[in-house]
Amino acid sequence: MLLNSLFERQVVFFGGKGGVGKTTCSAAFALAASQRGQRVLLVSTDPAHSTADIFERAIGPREVALGSGLWGLEIDGEQEAARYIADVKRDIQKMFSANVLRQANRQIELAAASPGMTEVALLDKMIDLIVDRQQSYDMIVFDTAPTGHTLQLLRMPDAMTSWIQALVRHRRAVVEIDHGEQSADEALATDPILLALTRRQERLARLRSTIMDRASASFALVTIPERLAIEETERAAELLGDTGVDVGALIVNRVLPDGLEGEFYRERKAQEMTYLEEIDRRFKRLRRVRVRQLPRDVYGLQSLALVSEQLVTK
Repeated sequence: MLLNSLFERQVVFFGGKGGVGKTTCSAAFALAASQRGQRVLLVSTDPAHSTADIFERAIGPREVALGSGLWGLEIDGEQEAARYIADVKRDIQKMFSANVLRQANRQIELAAASPGMTEVALLDKMIDLIVDRQQSYDMIVFDTAPTGHTLQLLRMPDAMTSWIQALVRHRRAVVEIDHGEQSADEALATDPILLALTRRQERLARLRSTIMDRASASFALVTIPERLAIEETERAAELLGDTGVDVGALIVNRVLPDGLEGEFYRERKAQEMTYLEEIDRRFKRLRRVRVRQLPRDVYGLQSLALVSEQLVTK
């Protein structure tokens, strides 16, 4: 069963255990989509950033053309966190007096050093791509970090929404106390902090709506026929199911070719067949596709096209 149905999605995530070939499969799928005439943005959120290696050209924080109808972008978590903090500081300069601003900046610096800031910044970048710039592309393909990191990122819209809702309630209470009942309505309608929080809440809601819409977004898991990879893939499939994200496919990568000779090959192939049968049994509800291992590493459009054919060509 091939990945052709995923061409209908606006957002497709590729994820799985580290080292199973997520980057290769996401790049091959993005290339196949672009060859169908779609405008595709391939986004790497994996700190390893192997996308540039596969396409044999530099890719950075700005979109670069990788081929006809295909663009690439690599998100650096630390750079995005620094940008996010700078944007927050710039925004609050418009909201507070000098005395309050000094205290607010100290709090922001503490927040910048806390765990999770990189994920917050990555989420903000995802909002920018999926919500604000979605009209520029027919499809956005995400090559994600290893499974645990990705699952944490996908859970964040719910957590961030709850946090912003609490901030909105607190700010409304402060404004109502400061202005009294007579003028509170006008103050609430023009308060810059409330307006900023409301805009962010709306963008988070649109992001969550897109990711949870099975007609708009899907997740393709990548694994290999080995014990540890299978176990992690099963856990990931269960956790993704709990979040409500559609798991549209399972790619079994690096399957050994048939017909080779030698005792070592025969033993490896016998073990692999056992794991392939186990994968079919455990993941029978998922659309599955096998990608055979190529004789050489996948670098450049020519070898990448060979993987694309296995993913989407009947």
